[in-house]
Amino acid sequence: MLEIENKIPEFGDMLPEDHKYYTFLKKVFRHEFRKNWFKRISTPILEKKSSYVEALWEKFSEFSNLFFDDNILRTKPSIPVMRAYIDSNLEEEIQPVYLYYIDRYFSLVEQNIKENFLIWWEIIWENDPILDALLIQMTYSVLCQIWLEKEFVIKINTLWTEKERVKYIDELKSFYENKKHLLSVESNNNLEKDPILVLRTQDEDEIILAEQSPKMIKFLKKDSKAYYLKVKEYLDELWVPYSEDCKVVSEYSYKTNTIWEFYSENYWIISEWSRHNSLSLKLWRTKEIHATWFSFNVHWVISMLKDKEIKLRNKDEIDLYFVALWDEAKKLVFPISLEARKSWINTMVSLWTPSMKEQILKWTRLWAKFLVIVWVMEARNGILQVRNMIEWTQWEVKKDELIEYIIEKIGIKNLDFYSPTKDLIMK
Repeated sequence: MLEIENKIPEFGDMLPEDHKYYTFLKKVFRHEFRKNWFKRISTPILEKKSSYVEALWEKFSEFSNLFFDDNILRTKPSIPVMRAYIDSNLEEEIQPVYLYYIDRYFSLVEQNIKENFLIWWEIIWENDPILDALLIQMTYSVLCQIWLEKEFVIKINTLWTEKERVKYIDELKSFYENKKHLLSVESNNNLEKDPILVLRTQDEDEIILAEQSPKMIKFLKKDSKAYYLKVKEYLDELWVPYSEDCKVVSEYSYKTNTIWEFYSENYWIISEWSRHNSLSLKLWRTKEIHATWFSFNVHWVISMLKDKEIKLRNKDEIDLYFVALWDEAKKLVFPISLEARKSWINTMVSLWTPSMKEQILKWTRLWAKFLVIVWVMEARNGILQVRNMIEWTQWEVKKDELIEYIIEKIGIKNLDFYSPTKDLIMK
């Protein structure tokens, strides 16, 4: 049989099972955001290409596959968020501004467009090392809460200002000058384009070389060094474990100061972040707007949770399941099922499948606590056969007494009283 692949390979589906984990992660992070004063922001899926020209100028040609005329697919979320901050006059708000966004973004993998589900947050305006430590601590706390505390390590480094990096890059070139024969073709190309990228190698021999290379911290000026030391001091105070790693670097010049990542052996970088104090200058501002950000790859964390066989509680357990056969039964069951839901009973009704076998098969997958099968005779006499699937008993119940009977059996405290409309404030 000929198999046809209908979806774009780089645009992965998120199926219902994964969405359960995605919803779980969103709830956990939103709770953490609320505790730390973050507010949600969303940016358009298409941005003006001009917003990205300056910020990505050294890599801009590499993003050509994301171009649509004068627009570009949303990528590098820190750029559209900073653009929104400037355009919407968020500078007039009480500073710093704490923002988070849960959305789809796009990247390029070997010039193929890759769709990512990201959780991303950012603090704009302040240039304080404790804010860098706050973001690291928040992420560390969340990953520990979801039982992944042993699945990653935290690595930190410093990039600092573009001026400080110039001398460092010269020193890095000198270090590798007589070692080019030990480097791969890719690393030699990086050495010509951007020597810092040589440090990101995954080759074991090149990693050893990178560990012996000059360290950025030796090139920091007084203020820069004091800032970096303060970040580490705060992390120690917060009991957040980390290690310094010279291979944690970035290819983008607008990223400055502290840079860090949460690294998993199986999934590589599950989250990364940095400061980008100079990004506002790339967006035609005359002064720096300090900012620090973090991103979190949802797909990888879902994979980690699954690999650890971490199960989520099923909040959609069905208390009452109706099977209705033939038209008369459907006319009876449908309004009763609606009344049951209004009475806070988790109810599902199978109205559309004529086969008893298929409807019972669906019930076995849902495993509802109470099963009511309505044939034509039950619909006519109004007496329903109610099967208690926990106790394996069966009782006849009048249709007008069914809801009260189910509530008595499952208990009022076990009803589902959730309703999003309760958040409405009526004046």
